[in-house]
Amino acid sequence: MQIKNPEIFAAVEGIGEHFRTNISNRFTRRGISSLVLDPGTWNLIEELTEKLENYRYQGYHFDEIYAQIIAIARFVYQARRDLLPNIRFLASSGSDQVGASDKVFRDMAIANFGPNLKILADKVNELYVKVVAIDKENAAPKSPVFNQIPELKELGRYLVE
Repeated sequence: MQIKNPEIFAAVEGIGEHFRTNISNRFTRRGISSLVLDPGTWNLIEELTEKLENYRYQGYHFDEIYAQIIAIARFVYQARRDLLPNIRFLASSGSDQVGASDKVFRDMAIANFGPNLKILADKVNELYVKVVAIDKENAAPKSPVFNQIPELKELGRYLVE
C-alpha cells in the first residue's frame, strides 16, 4: 500500500522547510555535522527533508515513512542531548570573519535553535499521528505496519524533552 495523501505531503513539506530554514542553515550546519549518527540515518533524514518530489508520484510505503520519521526523531534526540548545550561554540568556531549583519543572524539562529528543535519535534509527531491513522484505516482487519516496527515505541522518548 502506498500513501498518496495530500495531508502527508503537506506535513512532510513543512518538516523539510522548517529543517532547512531553521535547523540546518548556514549558521548551524557546522554544529549539526558534529552529531554522531550513522550514514543510513543521515540518508533517511535527507529523504524526508529534501526529496519530497520523489514521493509525490509514487507515494510512500508505510515502512519507508516510518523509517524516515524514526531517523528525524533520532536526530532531534541527539541534537537536544549533544548539540544544544554546545551550539554556540560549535556554530561560531572558525567564523571570525563574519560581518556584522551575519553575526546578528548567526546569534538569532543559535538563540532559537532549542525552540526550533521543539517545533521540529512537534511537526514530526503530527506527521506520525497522521500516518498511523492512515495505517490503521488501511490495515483492518490485519495488524497495522507500525505494530511491526519496535523502535516506533521509542518515538515519544526521542521527541519529548
